[in-house]
Amino acid sequence: MKSNGKTMNQHRSTQKDAYALILEAIDVGVYRPGDRLVESDLAERFGVSRTPIREALQRLETQSLLERDGRSLIVASLDHNQMAELYVVRRELEGLAARLAAQHATEEEIRVLQEMVKADDQLVDDPTELAKANRRFHEQIHLASHNRYLVQQLNLVHRTMALMATTSLAAKGRGKIAQSEHKGIVDAISRRDADAAADALKDHISIAFMTRLKQDAGDRSKG
Repeated sequence: MKSNGKTMNQHRSTQKDAYALILEAIDVGVYRPGDRLVESDLAERFGVSRTPIREALQRLETQSLLERDGRSLIVASLDHNQMAELYVVRRELEGLAARLAAQHATEEEIRVLQEMVKADDQLVDDPTELAKANRRFHEQIHLASHNRYLVQQLNLVHRTMALMATTSLAAKGRGKIAQSEHKGIVDAISRRDADAAADALKDHISIAFMTRLKQDAGDRSKG
């Protein structure tokens, strides 16, 4: 019985690892919206057998991160309405996270946020690295909210954000402005001003959304 239990635990661990590996590959742009995912290719790339890969793909399809194209699974993409809906939810949840962080963050967590903003200033001319740092910054605020259910919902939102082909931080001058907005958010959290923190983060998300809309409009005009 013990050996069966061990085998089952190993299977669950491998399944989780396969899911995490594919999800991370989508998140960092190895696989982009529209890319086809093939079991055998993924198994070879990640050194995992095809069964956990298949189960991970099914899980990602259930979460709408993958979609069917005939018999194939491809990385999903978001249309205009889906993107707008996502930003509405993200704005409210992020604002709540900032509000709770202002109320519950420890002094150490606040210092970490301050140090992250300072370090990220060096990345304003590198949209790819700044986008990664931006995710870490927002995740740190989520954790500082000290609300596990909110963190779970925000994790889902941020996973779905990976389905956008570009980052709003790639827009000219956006990196520097976003960093200034981050400073304002952290300043409000450090003052324990919950209203100001929530408003600052919600405004930050709104500006990011407007920037992305302008990017999409520009892409359509080129087409």
